[in-house]
Amino acid sequence: MLFFTQCFGAVLDLIHLRFQHYKAKRVFSAAGQLVCVVNPTHSLKYAPTRCAAAQTSTEQGVLPPCHHHEAVHDPQLVPCTCPLFSCPWEGHLEVVVSHLRQNHRINILQGAEIVFLATDMHLPAPTDWIIMHSCLGHQFLLVLRKQEKYEGHPQFFATMMLIGTPTQADNFTYRLELNRNQRRLKWEATPRSVLECVDSVISDGDCLVLNTSLAQLFSDNGSLAIGIAITTSKVHNTEAEM
Repeated sequence: MLFFTQCFGAVLDLIHLRFQHYKAKRVFSAAGQLVCVVNPTHSLKYAPTRCAAAQTSTEQGVLPPCHHHEAVHDPQLVPCTCPLFSCPWEGHLEVVVSHLRQNHRINILQGAEIVFLATDMHLPAPTDWIIMHSCLGHQFLLVLRKQEKYEGHPQFFATMMLIGTPTQADNFTYRLELNRNQRRLKWEATPRSVLECVDSVISDGDCLVLNTSLAQLFSDNGSLAIGIAITTSKVHNTEAEM
């Protein structure tokens, strides 16, 4: 009976994922779009990270303590860019993608336009939904976070980070689109580099921000479908604004 129950539960989970996939395809019917069903992960890192500690110390006018071993660090090494964990890993920018995939099991999709389907939006904050998006010869990190910026008032923050330098990030434009029940909401901006802190981007509000009531307008049975499109800045500048 235990074996049967476990197998039956797995089948139900598979049917649920297929149903979520079908709903996303129904909402975003553009040909060629890929749908990625992303399950939530409760962030394990909401203790002060190196990035957050440095930002707080700077705001207070105090530089972080300089330990003797830090002086010999290779300046080309970057810390782990995964916003979910306080990961001590450091490495070169070229191996960040392999680290995220192997150590943090973050999925990657390819294509200029994809659909990011975040499930279980009702879960309490803080919660993150994360995927990597590969297109135009580069890799991007999409982060959707549910977080209480003000106590008792959770909000959703969505941003796109280029796994590259700020100079490279300036060459691209990303668009996030919500479309449901004859309502459409778009956010368009230049992606930030993963060399910057995701926490800082969210704190500054330089991203798509949804309050709970607005997120519910675009959600379907607790899932939120976000259409993602990435273009180069040159192509974007020549397009007619709608």
